[in-house]
Amino acid sequence: MDWFKHGRKVLLRKLLLAIIDIVTVAVASIGALLLRFDLSFERIQEPYLNIVLDLLPVATAATIIILWVLRLYNSLWTYAGIKELERVVFGSVLSTVFYVILIYVFHYDEYRLPRSFYFLYFCLLLIILAVSRFGYRVARTMIRNYVDRKYGSNVMVIGAGEAGSMIIREMTNNDDTHKTVCCVIDDSKEKIGNYILGVKVVGNTDDIPYYAEKYNIREIIIAIPSISKKETGRIVNICKGTKCALKILPGIKELVDGGTKLSQLRNVQIEDLLERGSIEVDIDSVMGFVTGRTVLVTGGGGSIGSELCRQLARHGVGQLLIVDIYENNAYEIEQELRRDYPDLNLVVMIASVRNTKRIDLIFEKYKPEIVFHAAAHKHVPLMEVSPNEAVKNNVYGTLKTVRAADKHGVERFILISTDKAVNPTNVMGATKRLCEMIIQTYDRISKTEFVAVRFGNVLGSNGSVIPLFKKQIEEGGPVTVTHPDIVRFFMTIPEAVSLVLQAGAFAKGGEIFVLDMGEPVKIRTLAENLIRLSGYVPYQDIDIKFTGLRPGEKLYEEVLMDEEGLQNTANSLIHIGKPIKMDYDDFLARIDDFYDYVKEEPDDIREKLMELVPTYKPAKN
Repeated sequence: MDWFKHGRKVLLRKLLLAIIDIVTVAVASIGALLLRFDLSFERIQEPYLNIVLDLLPVATAATIIILWVLRLYNSLWTYAGIKELERVVFGSVLSTVFYVILIYVFHYDEYRLPRSFYFLYFCLLLIILAVSRFGYRVARTMIRNYVDRKYGSNVMVIGAGEAGSMIIREMTNNDDTHKTVCCVIDDSKEKIGNYILGVKVVGNTDDIPYYAEKYNIREIIIAIPSISKKETGRIVNICKGTKCALKILPGIKELVDGGTKLSQLRNVQIEDLLERGSIEVDIDSVMGFVTGRTVLVTGGGGSIGSELCRQLARHGVGQLLIVDIYENNAYEIEQELRRDYPDLNLVVMIASVRNTKRIDLIFEKYKPEIVFHAAAHKHVPLMEVSPNEAVKNNVYGTLKTVRAADKHGVERFILISTDKAVNPTNVMGATKRLCEMIIQTYDRISKTEFVAVRFGNVLGSNGSVIPLFKKQIEEGGPVTVTHPDIVRFFMTIPEAVSLVLQAGAFAKGGEIFVLDMGEPVKIRTLAENLIRLSGYVPYQDIDIKFTGLRPGEKLYEEVLMDEEGLQNTANSLIHIGKPIKMDYDDFLARIDDFYDYVKEEPDDIREKLMELVPTYKPAKN
């Protein structure tokens, strides 16, 4: 019944305005006579007073109708501006003209009202109407400014363009924000010293710390939708030393339809600190690669898998097949895709890649042309506790899917791998290295083009460190980091998926595609920055606790094995690791024997893994 309450509130507001306007016409009419006769009732001639009183009901009704037609009962007076003032002036003019017409219509020939009466009536009516409309806004602004000064927080806006202006305007008019924009920052020398809606552009981005302290700023808003990722990282790095909470507008693409609103502000995220450029994907080649094709995504409900499905749907895939063992994830991505792409030919299936018969039947029935294999157990500490499950799911889930792809003539098969497969120190990394070896082996004996895509940690993915840190900060800390010197490569989910899609377009078979992820990031620095971005001081407001390396964890990750070397591709940020020479027939025989062994749930699975993956050296934590 919210709509009923809202409708009743609007009706009461309009009724109140109408009552005020009725009183206004009466006050303006009598007041005009009083002013004409020097504010003395005794000097007003009785015929003049009688004319005004006789015409008052008709004049009042006409004025109410005029104001209604001019929509002066529909305006949101919280945001009243020039347009509303123009209507008030026009309404006052029409009401005055109507008064003149009434005099002639009712034939008041002997005692026509003094000509000055009409001018005085117009002035009084205009003033009272304007005050009754705009007075609310003035009073609200005064009260709000008092509340903001006493209880609110000071805000700095970075960006003196249209987006910054709209943010300032909406923040000024929004009763719920209780925030005061104290200053604006912009790198344009021409804008410094000027004012935007009464707020001064005080300096450039290098001056942020100085003005944040000067104006006691508690929140900084980056309002430059066209800003590059590198420039965002630079500004965020300046801001993070101010102890201010940071928010940012989305990019131009997201603002095209909706304009600039406070609701579109998001918290500055840790990926905004990654100053390297994003991966640039050749959209045309990707679209040509998947458009109209039948594509299967295993693990399609996970972080990477679901984003792959979104991109494939967006690029006009012919039929999209999603396989996942976890029904909740599968259901969520299915509902999202059916909502966003109602014409998509979508089939979502619950299945385990470990089930040979089920996977084979799926391939036989739907005949996928391209396969993205994202299904895997990825959580390192959990796989250290349950290593046999890691082998059965990662290695043999991949092997069974690979064999089904080979058997049913799939054109391309793309394995989602990880930098943990390089010189692995944990079971998860060792199993993913075995998956890469399976891919390279089958590429030599199959008509299917098998490739692997290797990347680092994905920001915001299920089980990643960022969601954990955010939750710990919300709970007041401490934030837990395993080791003060631990480092990792990071990328965003869209970057990872772009790499996977590009690999599919580049694939000739047997490659391991690797992203140039720039410099590794210290997890401790990541935690400190995230605390600062949340408006707190590390080790003071939110503590950081070092818990020690977890089972199977190492201080740093590598991207390529020493033996692999490196080749460039058409994308300067994507490289190819050369296949390692090995006895493929012997490897296949050993991998089949290993399957029979792991089904017996042995206790020495790590030793067997070391025999198959010579570079695997279990960590001794």
